[in-house]
Amino acid sequence: MSVETIAEGRYRVEDSLGHGGMASVYLAHDRELDRPVAIKVLADNLASDPSFRERFLREARMAARLSHPNIVQVYDAGEDDGRPFIVMEYVEGPTLADELREHGRLAPEHVVDLALQICGGLEHAHAAGLIHRDVKPGNLLCRGDGALKIVDFGIARAAETTTELTQLGTVLGTAAYLSPEQAAGQPVTAAADIYSLGAVLYELLAGRTPYVFGSLAELAVKQQEEPIEPIRDIAPDVPERLEAVVMQCLARNPEYRPASAAELAGDLAAAAPEPPTQPLPRTTGVRATDVATRPLTRAEVRPARRSFALPGGRGLWLGLAVLLALVAMIAVLAAARGDGDAPAPQGPTTVEPVAPGADAEERARNLAAWLREHSGG
Repeated sequence: MSVETIAEGRYRVEDSLGHGGMASVYLAHDRELDRPVAIKVLADNLASDPSFRERFLREARMAARLSHPNIVQVYDAGEDDGRPFIVMEYVEGPTLADELREHGRLAPEHVVDLALQICGGLEHAHAAGLIHRDVKPGNLLCRGDGALKIVDFGIARAAETTTELTQLGTVLGTAAYLSPEQAAGQPVTAAADIYSLGAVLYELLAGRTPYVFGSLAELAVKQQEEPIEPIRDIAPDVPERLEAVVMQCLARNPEYRPASAAELAGDLAAAAPEPPTQPLPRTTGVRATDVATRPLTRAEVRPARRSFALPGGRGLWLGLAVLLALVAMIAVLAAARGDGDAPAPQGPTTVEPVAPGADAEERARNLAAWLREHSGG
């Protein structure tokens, strides 16, 4: 697409920065403010869809509310001759994807410094109620002075509800960093950004993504059924505590991931092999699982770690069975204590916790075993 000027000549295009299935990005000069800017122009096939144009611009205007040193600032958004565009801060430097291609995996202490900056940007956005949805190396820009900038807030959300062709063009390139709930088409909270950041950190430390797959369907199956190979099996020089923090980000259940980007930053700093050079982001007190792009139902906001839902609708029946068994056990124990004919049960009276990432069937089996042990079954 030939582009010379945008917005009635205010922005003069000087160079092409890249093209994708969804948009093209240009280096331009803002004649009014005399500064370089980056302009993202929506692809022609998407610009012809009025509803998508509206979503695209709405999300861009929401992203423009963000102001943080680690987020690329959105300056302007509009349409020019039917072509929606976004004007952004121009960041001169490679993406993390470029760094990975050139250098391979990075030193653990460097990874922590980068991660603290990403956490700072995400914490700010999540506090404002915005979810990125597409955290990946290609959306993380590295400036020459060491500063890292997150780009493209809101764009992934606009793409989610458009045509299958658009999804194939945008999602396939980011699938390796999608959370299980995104890959399964489920409602998304800011905890999905925590997972995606964990996938980025895994790749920076191990040199490859957590899952190797050939299709979205294969990824979804692997995310539900296969464990992720520990980082230290691939890169033994990674500290064990740092590996544990990254693997927690990759828990299937959003509730088992770090509660916020700020909490993750604190965990990473504590696990770093050397004191970080970057400051910790300010905690806003917002939990990632509480930030959603639409109101959640009561069932969705219930803590998942207390649920025993199983695939295929079996969770409800199992839950009822467990509840009845608990009631019966309490009644039996109460009667036994009242008659004085039976000793009080020995040992722990709580279910042993299951490691983060364990699935519902494993939790159910553990609970059932505990019930049999303490009810004489």
